[in-house]
Amino acid sequence: MSLRISVRSLHAQALALVRRPMFREGAVEALPMAIGVVAWGLVAGVAMAKSEMGVPLAILMSVIVYAGSAQIASLPLIAADAPMWVVWATTLCVSLRFMAFSFHYRPYFAHLPRRRRIALSFLMGDTNFVLFARRFSEPRPGEQQEDYFLGSALVTFGAWQVSIITGIVAGHGIPASWGLGFAGTMALLALTCTQLRSPVSSMAAVVAACAAVAAYALPLKLNIIVAIAAAVAVAVLAERAGAKA
Repeated sequence: MSLRISVRSLHAQALALVRRPMFREGAVEALPMAIGVVAWGLVAGVAMAKSEMGVPLAILMSVIVYAGSAQIASLPLIAADAPMWVVWATTLCVSLRFMAFSFHYRPYFAHLPRRRRIALSFLMGDTNFVLFARRFSEPRPGEQQEDYFLGSALVTFGAWQVSIITGIVAGHGIPASWGLGFAGTMALLALTCTQLRSPVSSMAAVVAACAAVAAYALPLKLNIIVAIAAAVAVAVLAERAGAKA
């Protein structure tokens, strides 16, 4: 009886959330972005299927980790039997952008309980961050910013999980002629371009690309770490130079 009541309560809360205007606005604005998310999710799922990780473990990883770039970066390292510190260091560097995202979100959600903030942090993603930053230039009381975040984040999360699990399950049956790798790369490139809003960020992106190509011969995909380190160094130096000017 208690289980039935709790299910009804959750259902009522979900319906109430869906009916909120800002939740719907966030969900609707996230739908066009979901196309790129689906392409990238299929690429990640196919890569995981062909890594011989096993379907159950791959699905568990996709649900728990929820970071496509970190998953793709770690797969070849795991397959190559790289040391754990290399795997952890690579995934940490690739995921550093989420720390920047959290600093941006903090003024908007600092008033919420810690448990709720932790739950929201799990849903952070590149696409919903772009949408949120574009929609809310600064925190405003009574703007229902959490509803907008949940609307865009849940659409993105659902699109990602459906596409990556589809890629995992049907990975071996998807032919290479479909060009999913190219589609996923274009989706990431589109997301990257939306973040280039200043000369400093553009310079950091160019430096990261050049460093990744120059260090491509390094083993265990260490060129990714080199590219991230170079981009961060250039951005910090540029901002310090601008502050002194």
